[in-house]
Amino acid sequence: MVSADLARFIVGVIGNVISFGLFLSPLPTFYQIIKKKSVEEFKPDPYIATVLNCMFWVFYGMPFVHPDSMLVITINSVGLVLEMIYLTIFFIFADYRGRTKVCISILIELIFVSIVIHITTLALHGTKNRSLLVGIVCDIFNVLMYVSPLTIMKKVIQTRSVKYMPFTLSLANFFNGCIWTSYALIKFDIYILICNSIGVVSGLLQLFIYAYYSMTGSKEEEIIEKEPTKEPTKEPTKLQLSVVEGPCKV
Repeated sequence: MVSADLARFIVGVIGNVISFGLFLSPLPTFYQIIKKKSVEEFKPDPYIATVLNCMFWVFYGMPFVHPDSMLVITINSVGLVLEMIYLTIFFIFADYRGRTKVCISILIELIFVSIVIHITTLALHGTKNRSLLVGIVCDIFNVLMYVSPLTIMKKVIQTRSVKYMPFTLSLANFFNGCIWTSYALIKFDIYILICNSIGVVSGLLQLFIYAYYSMTGSKEEEIIEKEPTKEPTKEPTKLQLSVVEGPCKV
């Protein structure tokens, strides 16, 4: 019979693999940025937010904050490195305003994280109290990251077209949430459970919307395509929207 620790480790490794794939999902976007040597209308906001999220989860996984969380540290450390690479690419090809935004945002995040670290290590004693503070902070920012897909879902409902919602990314986010929810339940971790159970609901809702409008929205799209040509309004591309929701990081 498989022990709980071994089962948790196996599930955590699977979660690392899926999360790693999600962290790599923006690669096509940044390939286009490098190829065009311009960020065009691309915004760094999701990656700035993900950097902060990863930093807090790495800190959460530290032995003096929440013991036995090495797999939380590994995936979020990798994610932090990848997000910084993405922001570096953005910085290189952005204009002065875009570069300033990245620098100021990262500076503010570093100051904020430093404050939380100092409060946690100096004012709080014991892993229970430290896990409480850092876990709540992690969950707050993780939940805020789930707000971004709402804009995509709204676009799908308005246009009755799923071309703005990449199916594979929505499916991967759903499975990622399921895996990390299971991880949190095997050895109960309320903070990992909260954010990832919300991720499951968010992913499931996206898949439901995708299934519904992929079946009912095709005729609407055909009608729109046959309408007399009008001045096209600039819509965000699937490539841009595919990076709005960061992976469900633990």
